[in-house]
Amino acid sequence: MGEVSARGSAMEGDCLSCMKYLMFIFNFFIFLGGSFLLGVGVWVLVDPMGFREIVAANPVLFTGVYVILAMGSMLFLLGFLGCCGAIRENKCLLMFFFMLILFIFLAELAAAILAFLFREHLTREYFSRELKRHYQGHNNTDVLTSTWNAIMTTFDCCGVSGPEDFDESLFRLLSPTKMVPEACCQGNSYPGDVSMEQCVSGSMVFRHNKGCYSAVVDYFEMYIYTAGALAIVVLTIELFAMVFAMCLFRGIQ
Repeated sequence: MGEVSARGSAMEGDCLSCMKYLMFIFNFFIFLGGSFLLGVGVWVLVDPMGFREIVAANPVLFTGVYVILAMGSMLFLLGFLGCCGAIRENKCLLMFFFMLILFIFLAELAAAILAFLFREHLTREYFSRELKRHYQGHNNTDVLTSTWNAIMTTFDCCGVSGPEDFDESLFRLLSPTKMVPEACCQGNSYPGDVSMEQCVSGSMVFRHNKGCYSAVVDYFEMYIYTAGALAIVVLTIELFAMVFAMCLFRGIQ
């Protein structure tokens, strides 16, 4: 009878030890993810290449940087607490870890649902409004203008939804003889030719008629699915970490 009891205790100890190291591994990945997000956020804020100015000019992106920093800090702390709680088998650390990861899990789930529901309508409206209000056409010193010129040239597109975005815009006020900027033209590498003049005067033949919103989404479609898959993986890791934390908490004497 004593041998059976000892054997059961040994198996229970082995199971607890296995659970402890599994939780450590899961939390180590969470720790790495938090470190990565922190690194990205800090890089954007201190970047000397000009990306910081582009972000600062867009309130949505500017807010997003601080959201990334906050999430990175929380995941960094979460992974650290989980690793320490698992190795030291500390009930207080494990309970704090469980409550924190539950809060983060629910917040991420809510954010993912909201982002999916409002992903297109709000984003398209925001960029269309900003384009109409601030795009100037030739001003390379204006961050928003130079950024839009680079996007339209790179992705062979025009406006957010199409060339009609420049109707009743600041660009038309500054350049009343032009229907679209040169960045919308197919021959924008050859300034001064006939096709350029016909393009900016309204000819559909020599301009790009696809909106940049659709062009960018199509280009990054693979990366969007990859990001979604990574988000699912992160949520799964967090869910398993919660289960391991609760099991380990209950197993510690």
